[in-house]
Amino acid sequence: MRRIIQYAMFISLFFMGFLVLNYYVLYGMSFLLGLPVNNTFYAALIVASISYPLATLIERVVSNDFTRIFYTLASAWMGISFYLLFMLIIYLLLSFFFPLPRESAGIIIVVLTTIISSYSIYNSYLLKITEIEIPLKGLKQDIKAVHLSDIHIGSIRNSGYMERIVDETNKMDPDVVFITGDMVDGSARLHKHTFKAIDSFNAPAFFVTGNHETYEGLEEVFRVLGGTKLKILQEEVAEFRGVQVVGVGYSHRGDHLKNTLSNIKIQDEKPSILLYHLPVGREEVSAAGIDLQLSGHTHNGQMIPFNFLVKLMFPYISGFYEYNGTQLYVSQGTGTWGPPMRLGSKCELTVIQLKPL
Repeated sequence: MRRIIQYAMFISLFFMGFLVLNYYVLYGMSFLLGLPVNNTFYAALIVASISYPLATLIERVVSNDFTRIFYTLASAWMGISFYLLFMLIIYLLLSFFFPLPRESAGIIIVVLTTIISSYSIYNSYLLKITEIEIPLKGLKQDIKAVHLSDIHIGSIRNSGYMERIVDETNKMDPDVVFITGDMVDGSARLHKHTFKAIDSFNAPAFFVTGNHETYEGLEEVFRVLGGTKLKILQEEVAEFRGVQVVGVGYSHRGDHLKNTLSNIKIQDEKPSILLYHLPVGREEVSAAGIDLQLSGHTHNGQMIPFNFLVKLMFPYISGFYEYNGTQLYVSQGTGTWGPPMRLGSKCELTVIQLKPL
């Protein structure tokens, strides 16, 4: 009951915020294009504002091809509306300094938004390979690992995308697969058959939970993923070819990583890899003697200009970093959340060549 109430509150707050956004966007475009603010305007406002919350609720109750199409279109509109908003803000700022013809500006905004949105949607369905070499002290032999994160299997990306991820991963012929959270999206109810492709991984696969697993409910996630070949690490250490694989699940508590690492025995003479969804805790991770941390969560902002906002919250937003002897790689994510769009980021499958140091 508590989760239902929280979910209802979130949807209500989201609807109110989305209503304001849509009102500004539709009113601004009507003003520029000389369209009347009449009953048609308000009908469009209601449909646009309620589309995503309604699609989300429908998908949680009943999911089929039609509801998934509706959800995908509603999610895409959410991204398109943000692009329109930014274009209108730019127009407003420029209009303070230059006389801009309203109708021409409106047409330019529509054209630019269409081009940017189309490219962003196309780009979000491309799966790009990133290769990186990372040395590990104490490593006895080369290990090829594939790092996946933020796949977000749900209404937009479902069993077909999971199969594609597994196929692309197997093509890389890795020795091991590391998945750092947000396997599930939370947009649709979970079914075991959606994740059956996981059993086709040709290499052992280790997994830790992310924030979306907690939103969905860990018990439900473990029910679905527990029957697969994934090795789900929950505040514990597993060993793979002499490497300590430390898995810490997501928690909203700020001291969770620090407290967990203090209770895990990590052997200094053996190389260690931490799987943790959030790219945070550099001091705690370094103090624990971790050699390499793999994380995700940020999506590299997913869509410009959100990357600037995300970087304010997570300075380690994407790529390779090093701090006091501990190395960190942050994945841009292998899927998307919310709008099926990527601008200034990519859906990433990372091949990590681990080398003895």
